[in-house]
Amino acid sequence: MARTPQDITDAELAVLQVLWDRGRETIRELTDTLYPSGTGVHYATVQKLLERLEAKKFVKRDRTAWPHRFEPLIGRDDLISRRLQLTADKLCEGALAPLLTNLVRATRLSPEERQSLRSLLDDLDREPKAKR
Repeated sequence: MARTPQDITDAELAVLQVLWDRGRETIRELTDTLYPSGTGVHYATVQKLLERLEAKKFVKRDRTAWPHRFEPLIGRDDLISRRLQLTADKLCEGALAPLLTNLVRATRLSPEERQSLRSLLDDLDREPKAKR
């Protein structure tokens, strides 16, 4: 099955996760983190992954200094939202409620997590309709 143009691979996601945790990184820094005993092949792999992420507008390259540094253009929450919506589109005709209901039922939530969800729903109910 063809991947949607803005979908990302697991390897690209690994690069993004390091960038989310650390901020701006060089290719060498990313390679050392992702492949601690890496080789030149690993460096080239990370370089290619960054090129793909840059083309998809998920990372930005700072070319003002050498070596170039990369930083994420998409936040973790934004990517989660995109991926969940893609899943809902595929499985639930675009509706998020069945997906979220299944996740909540299938996962053992702590009392704090349940309270956080209740608070979120209450806050959403109080928001003016124009804001949504």
